[in-house]
Parts: sequence; C-alpha cells; structure tokens
Amino acid sequence: MNEKQIHKFVGRFLEATGCSILEKSNAHYMVKLSPEADRELTNRPYYWSFVDRVGAEPETMTFLFVTDKTRYQTMLEAPAPSPGPSASESLAPAADAALARSFGFVHTTLAAPARVSRDDLYFGSRRLDQLFGATRNKGSYVFLFQEPDKRGGNPYSSTPYTAWLGINMRVELTCDRKREEIHSFGVSLVTGHIIENFHDRLQHKKLTPRLPANIHLARNGISYNRALTLIEQALERKLKGYDYTWAEGAAARLQEELSRIQAYYEPLLEHALPENKSAIQEQYMQRQAEIKWQYEPRVTASAINCGIFHLEGID
Repeated sequence: MNEKQIHKFVGRFLEATGCSILEKSNAHYMVKLSPEADRELTNRPYYWSFVDRVGAEPETMTFLFVTDKTRYQTMLEAPAPSPGPSASESLAPAADAALARSFGFVHTTLAAPARVSRDDLYFGSRRLDQLFGATRNKGSYVFLFQEPDKRGGNPYSSTPYTAWLGINMRVELTCDRKREEIHSFGVSLVTGHIIENFHDRLQHKKLTPRLPANIHLARNGISYNRALTLIEQALERKLKGYDYTWAEGAAARLQEELSRIQAYYEPLLEHALPENKSAIQEQYMQRQAEIKWQYEPRVTASAINCGIFHLEGID
C-alpha cells in the first residue's frame, strides 16, 4: 500500500467507527477516538472495565495519525502566515494587567493541553496492523441494502429486493513456494443462482445498513447452509480445472529431500550407542515432519469475509 491508499483507508476507518476528526490534511489526521475505536486501539482494559462498572462518561484518547511522513514534515516546516493582531488579542494584555492589579498573578494557561499521541502509519507499522486487525474483527460480517434510485419512480410502488449471500474466499496453493488467490462468490437466496466476481458487482452500487423506503424483500428459497454448499461446490469445480504440474514438481522435491535426510540419519542410527539411539530417532522424525510441511503440496481454502446483501430485482 502506498501513502495515498493508507490515507484513504484510515479516513474510512475513522468515519466508520464514529471518531471525531479535529484536523486533517492529505498527510495526517488529528482525531479524538470514539469509545468503540478507543476500546480497539488503546489497550486500556482496566479503564474500560471501570467505565462499564460505574457507568461513567468515558474520556477517549486523542491521536495524530501521520499517513505521509515526508509531506507532513514539509507542512510543519512551511512558514505560517503572520496576520495582524485582532481586536481581542490587542485587548488581552490590558485585561491581564487589570486582573493582576485586582487578584495578583493570573496564570494564562489554566487548562493543560490534552496529550496527543503521534503514530506514523506505513505498511508494516504496528498501529496500521492494529487498524487492519480491528477492521477484520468488526467488518467480517455485514448486512447491507442497495440504495434505490431517488430520481424517479412512483413513490407509492414497492421495489422487490433479493437477498444475496456474498463470500470472499482465499485459496492458498502451497508447497516450498506459495501462491494466493481471492475468489468472490454470490448466491441468490431466492433462486439459488450463483455468480463469480460478486465483489465487482457490489463496487458499482451504493449500499447502506438502513432499510430503504418503498421496498419489499423477496422470500428466500434456500437456506444459508444450502448457499454455502453451492459456493463450496462451485469453488471445487473451479480448482479441479487447474494445472497441477507445480504439485508434481513439489512432490518430486519432497522425495529428494526425504532421501537426502534418510541417507544421513540411517547410518547414524545403525552405529549409534543404545542410549543415544532414541534421541537420534526423535530428531530424524522431527526433521521428516519439517520437510513434509515445507515441500508437501496442498490446496487450502478459507473465508475472508461475508455478508448478506439485499439488491434490487429478483435474481
């Protein structure tokens, strides 16, 4: 991810979690965290257990998230404009002098500034990884509706909506090398129709968590479990059509490595003292397991995230 992508992601995270943005540019965000974001990012379990126990009003932390360190530093070093003093500023010294004559010395900064923690966000940074983790935990399952077109249509008519189960799947083709693929499937819960690249279809639609007006939801014809089975079958059919010469090569390398360690350990076991043979055998078996884990070809599939998406029409 480059700086622009990180900046966009951070902005969407702050908006989704209801944080108050105090200051922002194309290189940073000054933000007061919402209670939800504070719980996720600040690691203050004792404080939040106290707030929950006594029902106190929470005081969340303020952060400076720098998404482009070079540009932000340039902004800090740029000379600030020097406007003339305003009327209130010109009267401030006289007011302070009057207060001093009446009450003695008056401290002009009675309220200490709030502590602001700075985090430089870049790909691989601890704080950005924490934002990714919070996004995965809270955004793995969604329930959204397509926003209807408000420019036309009869306000007294009702538009049918179809519920779709959408799942993004990660497929890992692994041996001593590794390749990952992302597959997006959508299943109509009304008709059982399944399509690929479902995420691309959602990219062109405006979605909202609120139920829009003047719509009605078509009755589901299949269950969630049946929809999951359809997705598994579609992915299995797709994987069966792959070229698996890479797996044959990995299996050959596996046998070569197993033969190599066999040639090393079997003479050791043959000439080992009885009291040492058990330790050597254990080491040999452990080394075999490591070689198999490294070279043995395997294909695994796992769900990244999913959701129920109510889209216009009957599909």
